[in-house]
Amino acid sequence: MPRIADKHLKKAGFLMQLVLLLFLFDFSSLMAQKVEIRGIYGNPKPFWDQEISLRELGVNAVFVHSGAIDQQMIAQVRSEGLMIFAEFATLNGKNYVEDHPEAWAVNDKGHRVEAATWFMGVCPTEPGFRKYRMTQLQKLLDAYDLDGVWMDYVHWHAQFEDPQPILPETCFNDYCLEKFSRDTGVVIPRGTTEQKAHFILSNHNDTWRHWRCQVIIEWAREFKEVLRQKKPEALLGLFHCPWQDDEFDHAIRRVLGLDFDRLAEVIDVFSPMVYHGRMERSSQWVADNVAWYGQRLSVSGDAEPRPRLWPIVQAYNDPHIISSEEFRTVLKGGLSGGASGVMMFTSYAVAEDPKKVAVMKEVYRGLAAE
Repeated sequence: MPRIADKHLKKAGFLMQLVLLLFLFDFSSLMAQKVEIRGIYGNPKPFWDQEISLRELGVNAVFVHSGAIDQQMIAQVRSEGLMIFAEFATLNGKNYVEDHPEAWAVNDKGHRVEAATWFMGVCPTEPGFRKYRMTQLQKLLDAYDLDGVWMDYVHWHAQFEDPQPILPETCFNDYCLEKFSRDTGVVIPRGTTEQKAHFILSNHNDTWRHWRCQVIIEWAREFKEVLRQKKPEALLGLFHCPWQDDEFDHAIRRVLGLDFDRLAEVIDVFSPMVYHGRMERSSQWVADNVAWYGQRLSVSGDAEPRPRLWPIVQAYNDPHIISSEEFRTVLKGGLSGGASGVMMFTSYAVAEDPKKVAVMKEVYRGLAAE
């Protein structure tokens, strides 16, 4: 009996050592990684209202919608020694297309698109809308001292944040048809909008997909040029759909118009929106997805000039409650695959839950101590 007991004790001791080593490996792998961004997304006010210092939580960067920024926010963020980045709703046409119907995206049946659940896209080639957005960007950079701008809603009209995405064929209004023909040399025969769309998709589908990606690249290049003129050291980031290349029949390029190879020539930081709860994925999916993007974008994790990978993970309780343990899993998962930063969505969702505040502090302070 003593021998059997001794054998079991040794086995138990070995298992305990193995568990400890796995834990230390998980934590040390994060510590060994150079993490430059420990961020929050959203107005910091819920933390400040509780007299919680972001710096004490280990936070060093704030990402916030451009419309919520004011000088008081800038001043308080800077007083804590933090960076601030503006999220810019680039191709969201809500509240614009209603007053400017010429900018309404048109589908392959010749009809104006309907809102894809809550998102309303816009025709990305309509010159009035483009001028409107670029003017907004210039005014934003003139008004505030920012460390960078994150393009958001950078895709053709669709909805990717739901488990069953909405993926219409767009845009076939006169602006897009004329620009497509002019840019590519494809002569489109006369007919109805539906007939023209059918001709393009049947005879020049690959050219059409490539051209749609180029339209998105042009938006990113113009954003980058405005940044260079106004604030050369500012970063250009991209909040984007987190699908891999082949998901939904290659929809990230085919429908959304995102070509990561070409975008990587312009974008400084990629931020896949790995909202596992919203998309009905597991919490482990976050780490797997970020690791895939790390390889896809050839990021090194060493904070090299470009491209960098700073994912945004979900803390927001929609459509189900995100527990504090689940939040810890996705927060650490966001630092997989060479990512050199992470942020969470949203500041309100964390600030209202003391357990999530504690998790963020634990993870971020641990990273800050490296």
